[in-house]
Amino acid sequence: MKRILHLMSSVQGNESYSIKLGHVIVEKIQDKYPGSTVEEVNLVDIKIPHLNADVLRTFFIPGDKLTTEEKESIRFSDEVVKQLLASDIIVIGAPLYNFTIHSSLKAWIDHITRAGITFGYGENGPIGKVIGKKVYVAMSSGGIFSEGPGKANDFVAPYLKSFLGFLGMTDLTVFRAEGLKVPGVKEHAMEKAINSVIID
Repeated sequence: MKRILHLMSSVQGNESYSIKLGHVIVEKIQDKYPGSTVEEVNLVDIKIPHLNADVLRTFFIPGDKLTTEEKESIRFSDEVVKQLLASDIIVIGAPLYNFTIHSSLKAWIDHITRAGITFGYGENGPIGKVIGKKVYVAMSSGGIFSEGPGKANDFVAPYLKSFLGFLGMTDLTVFRAEGLKVPGVKEHAMEKAINSVIID
């Protein structure tokens, strides 16, 4: 039995390919681990507050030194960090918008990035503290970015692998629904993506 956190960051709602692919991944995880629980969070719908100077400053104040107002300012961050740490498997829906991730997903990343909680620094550099997690990324794109000339413009998969790895989530697999707007490719793109989903 696993605790699955499914994050969605598409503005397309029920028409979203990344959400559909994410649901397939979740279903296959549940098939492998019967009885697993799923918590779904639509990052677009909850309108995550973007990081600002006051909140960033508060991140570095010890918990017992925080004022009531400061505690309230980082309440959302505390909640999503707790949610993340309580999860065993994280499924992230990540459509490619203008070569990168949606701002809601970036805002979520900013709020889970907490020095002393989700990462730290040792004598040899940064140390990720979010360990023992498995991450699956359900990526979608109108073009083809896994290979060919488009690969240089993929700032979704490399970024998520790099930054989530920085936080300790190094076991990450990307499944792609790509070429969704490319004639001759789009007709079978989703089927190909679904068939590629293998839960290890």
